Amino acid sequence: MIKVLPSAPPTDERTGAVDADDTAPLSANDLAAEMAPFVWRTLRYLGVHDHQLPDVAQDVLIILFRKAHTFRGRSSVKTWVYRICQRQAFASRRRERLERSRSELSDVDEGQDAGHDRIEARVALKSALAQLDEDKRLVFVLYEIEGLSMREISEIAECPLQTAYSRLHAARELVALAFSERREETGK
Repeated sequence: MIKVLPSAPPTDERTGAVDADDTAPLSANDLAAEMAPFVWRTLRYLGVHDHQLPDVAQDVLIILFRKAHTFRGRSSVKTWVYRICQRQAFASRRRERLERSRSELSDVDEGQDAGHDRIEARVALKSALAQLDEDKRLVFVLYEIEGLSMREISEIAECPLQTAYSRLHAARELVALAFSERREETGK
């Protein structure tokens, strides 16, 4: 588990001595470095387009760096980071809708035949995720792609556990429908 450096070292309340902890907490730099791959994946599956991904990921990491000292441990660090990613992804998608100067899929590279199926699968997944509302997308991405537990997801989504399960079920059905429709369209 990741620990964030508190503003002052923890002390023993009785003696006033600094606690000797075997595992040193992470600094803001270490936190940002350790969470970077999670941030990158999360933003991608929350609908941030590839051409915006480096900038939005950098924004999240800057927020982590600046706000690491405010983390109070009321949730897991991953939950805290995910909420930051969620807000930044929402802002990015909102900007993208306003700009709409590019096609939704223009950022996909038409690589060689060996990678073509993988690219098509990625395009299909992004398209299916784009059709989900925010609540269903959140639960689907966290469970199916990030592998978080439903308890963590219900905490992140700020909903009852049963509601999170219901959203996951609905999202799975919609994604499966989107994939079957795409197969019918392309003949694959």
